[in-house]
Amino acid sequence: MLACLSPNGLRNYRGTVPCARLLVGTLNGLQVLQRSGPGDSWRLAGSKLDGLHLSSLLFEPRRGGLFAGVHGSGLYFSPDQGETWEPRMSGLTVEHVFTLASAEVDGNVILYAGTEPANFFRSQDYGQSWELLPGFRDVPGTDKWEFPAPPHQGHLKTLAFDARQPGRIYAGVEQGALLRSEDGGVSWVELESYSRPDDPVYKDVHQVLLRPSNQDEIFMTGGMGLYHSTDRGATWEHVTGRDFRIGYPDQLLFSPVDDRVMFMSGASNNPGSWRTSHQADSTVLRSADGGRTWVEANRGLPADMRANIEAMTLYSTPEGFSIFAANTDGQIFVIEDGAESWSCIAQGLPPVSKVGHYRNLQAAAA
Repeated sequence: MLACLSPNGLRNYRGTVPCARLLVGTLNGLQVLQRSGPGDSWRLAGSKLDGLHLSSLLFEPRRGGLFAGVHGSGLYFSPDQGETWEPRMSGLTVEHVFTLASAEVDGNVILYAGTEPANFFRSQDYGQSWELLPGFRDVPGTDKWEFPAPPHQGHLKTLAFDARQPGRIYAGVEQGALLRSEDGGVSWVELESYSRPDDPVYKDVHQVLLRPSNQDEIFMTGGMGLYHSTDRGATWEHVTGRDFRIGYPDQLLFSPVDDRVMFMSGASNNPGSWRTSHQADSTVLRSADGGRTWVEANRGLPADMRANIEAMTLYSTPEGFSIFAANTDGQIFVIEDGAESWSCIAQGLPPVSKVGHYRNLQAAAA
């Protein structure tokens, strides 16, 4: 009955009954939304971790732990679905935990943390202690890992795991590299055939997703658009470019009913333009053919989407699924009817934003 909504971290949740508790990672702590049951109204039930900018959330389903990666303040753990929290920083030598992930390996839950600056950490004792895996930075070109906004340091933004082979991990650095490991993160190789010397932005990776029905098939969003690979990242097709309706895609989800159906959110142009336009012109698109063609899936969203959609989460049950979305204006939306219409379930929350994206999209700036 629980799902998390944050710019990074786990974005697929499953339950036996519809979601009744939504934890939202914002610029000012964790905002807790609740409802009594399906069809009832959502309400703001409180907040936790006040004053902290949450970059990522992970609710680990096997043992029920909740983890929060915080901009500049490290990692926090809650054993009770967000009611109480404690820091879990032993061995974490970088204080900005940008993304979080988990995988089951030989029956054990392994936790992973990606940071800014980009490093890769692993915990084999449920976050009690962490170890830096230095091989992540042994690949060539790490001197070019940087981000346009201050402090100009690249961050490990996305992690994806091959369900058939948990030691196979894909990691995306924004901006700098798409990497693959075959040994659980000890050593890495770069997958760079998607990149072109004349790309206006350098290896700008946002999300990496493996198609559930074929784990050799990968989709990647980034500053240059949407990419598709059928051979574990050896070769790539550039599906959409910067002139597409979403020229700056980020969030990407597969339907749990049919993975030919996909949902993608993002802005019409890159954040560099927001400094003058104060307009993201964001939207959600839907594909029914595995990403070949896309149509608008924005019914119910504001007509003028100045704010950017910075987080999407899917929650599924045996009867169907819901998608939650959040933007830099602190609005939360949901679709629960087969992606036909969005409803606003909360507004006036603190911005849901990757680093400082919200700054150039505030209503006062327009």
